[in-house]
Amino acid sequence: MNLSAQRQQGLTLISLVFVLGLIGFFVLLTLKIVPIYLDHGKVQSALAALKEMPDIQTLSEPEIRESLTKRFNINYVYDVTKDEIKVIKHGDYLKVDIEYETVVKLVANLSLLAEFHDSFEVGQE
Repeated sequence: MNLSAQRQQGLTLISLVFVLGLIGFFVLLTLKIVPIYLDHGKVQSALAALKEMPDIQTLSEPEIRESLTKRFNINYVYDVTKDEIKVIKHGDYLKVDIEYETVVKLVANLSLLAEFHDSFEVGQE
């Protein structure tokens, strides 16, 4: 049985399992990461909509927090808590700062941590 090297082609079972496992890992990682960034996009759009409100500088701090919370509830954003929203208001100056992190469990004791920081400023200090 003398087979030449040109006729021997293909993957062995071990290499096939390894390649499929690697593909499966990256598919799992993608399925866990994409929703995190979709939610972050919703947070950014809520901040942008809040910034574009014509009467934003006349609202009080609790009203701004309530408006953001309502927008987050409508868009099903549960990663941002009230404690992670900071509102600084001095006269006509307004700064809204959101800093939060999301932890997603991948497999067994392996987790993924994503940290986000968004803010906007309106008016002059």
